[in-house]
Parts: sequence; C-alpha cells; structure tokens
Amino acid sequence: MSDCVLVTGGAGYIGSHACKALKQAGFEPVTFDNISTGWEDAVKFGPFEKGDLMDREHLDKVFAKYKPIAVMHFAALSQVGESMQVPGKYWRENVGGALNLIEAANDAGCKNFVFSSTCATYGDQDNVVLDENSAQLPINAYGASKRAIEDMLRDFQASHGLRHVIFRYFNVAGADPDAEVGEFHQPETHLIPLMLDAIEGRRPALTVFGTDYDTPDGTCIRDYVHVCDLVDAHVLGLNWLLGDKESRVFNLGTGSGFSVREVVDYSRSVTNREVPIVEGDRRPGDCTRLVSGSTRAEKELGWTPTRSNLSTMIADAWRWHQTGHYDK
Repeated sequence: MSDCVLVTGGAGYIGSHACKALKQAGFEPVTFDNISTGWEDAVKFGPFEKGDLMDREHLDKVFAKYKPIAVMHFAALSQVGESMQVPGKYWRENVGGALNLIEAANDAGCKNFVFSSTCATYGDQDNVVLDENSAQLPINAYGASKRAIEDMLRDFQASHGLRHVIFRYFNVAGADPDAEVGEFHQPETHLIPLMLDAIEGRRPALTVFGTDYDTPDGTCIRDYVHVCDLVDAHVLGLNWLLGDKESRVFNLGTGSGFSVREVVDYSRSVTNREVPIVEGDRRPGDCTRLVSGSTRAEKELGWTPTRSNLSTMIADAWRWHQTGHYDK
C-alpha cells in the first residue's frame, strides 16, 4: 500500500474532508483517531485505526502495517477558551501526541509530514499584514502548542531529514458540497455552525462575544477559508513533498476579513432567516483581527481557492445542516 497517507484526526471536521480529497487524488487515506472529538461515521474514504497519539506502541504498529508515504496531522485540541483555562492539557496532548507521532514516523522511515497549524501562532498583531515571516507571538496555549510542534518539525528536519509542509490557516468554514461530510463539533464553538443552530432553533440564540473591539462594528474580524479549498492545499502540499521540494510554511487565507456582524448579515441573505443574537463579554485569548496577507500558497503551490467566498461557505454549511447528519 505504497500510496497510503496516515491522516490523524481523519474522523474530524477538516480531517474527514482531507480524506475525501486524498481519495479523489488517488491516495489511500488511513484515518487514525481516538474519536474524542471526531465521529466514526465520518470515516468513509479509507481504513480506520482507532487509537490515541499518546500510545506510541499502537502508532508503531500502524506505521508497520500500512507503511504510509506521508503523514497528514490534524488531530489536536483546538478550543482557544479551554486552552486558557487548562493549558497543561493542551501542552500534554497536542505537543506530547505530536512528538510521539513525529518520532514514530521518523523511526518508520516516513519522511514526509504535512502539519495543520494555525494563524493563532501569530497572536494579536493589529494593523500588521500577517505573512509567513510575521513574528509568532501566540496569546493562548492552543497557539503556543502549535508553534511548539512547528519547532519540533524543524528540529527533526535538521537532525533526521524529516521534511514538512506547515499550513497556518485562518478560520475554516463551509462543508463538502456533496454533503457527505461536514462540520460538527461537540461542544460546538465555531461561529457559522453556531449561527445556523440558532437559526434552526437548536439553541436559543447566537452569542456575540465582545462588541467593543477596535473594529468598524466592534466585533472581531476573521479571514474565512472554505474547508474544501483548505484540504485541496493539503494535497498540493503533499505532492510538493513527494516532488522532493524543500520544507515550507504556507498561510491559508483569502486576504479578506469579515466581522461577526458581517457574517450574520450574509447568513440572512443565504438562508432567508433571522439570526437571534445576544451580546456577551469578550472571551479570553480572542484576537481583534486575524487576516492573511500572504499569496505564497497561490504562487508556489498553485493553490486557487474556488469556494472561499462567504456566501458559498454559508450555503454549503447550511446544506449540510439540513441533511439530518447533525442529528445522528
């Protein structure tokens, strides 16, 4: 099975979309997931190995069994607020799990590693164009744990030749246009599914956390990228490594930012429904504005986002919400 790619977190939101993209590109995605935040019925595109990254022995068996040509690492704790309250959990599981995975891959001779990082490594740098050379100044344990994993990958490249592509992405949204997989977290923390929940009456209202930020309407501004565009970039990153190119870091964003209130306004036009809203306090660790200023992925990988406009992202997410998958 020389075309296998080990996908950690393949039962989760982004990982399941990545597995579909890999399958369509001719690879065999092998999902490794402990199902703590993912869903087993999202594993539809290749073999499934239920396991935890903290279990090194199990990882070694999986590498020996499938002999993957690459790792695509999505599995992580990712709630910013929680990371501010229990930072040890994020350092232990995100960093410790990644170290086990990196060492297992290296020992198995699997030298191609695609890593799901985050713009949260940049921290809160208002009025700064964020590109791959921007200072990494995370303000929460989630961002700090991802930065630490990036550092580990560089160290293993220097010592053992483990080549990597790191993707720092901004806010991921939308769903598979075919509605085979979509976004569902428990608990849900992402703006668009929370907003759609409120529209459908699954929750009383959408809470807008912070209305006093230094932005035109007082709410946070984020750069949204469609999950399908995002995973297309991961396949391009994998092929970059398989083509014997150098390790590289890429931002994945559109360069356009939208405030929370603007997202709500777009949802009204897409769904023809009103969004019940309540205003809340700022959440610890939330940045004012996070928008990509990089075109490196487009220039070097040939990445061309096709679905990363807000109307399409909301429409695809809305279609997924209405399939009934959510209630399984």
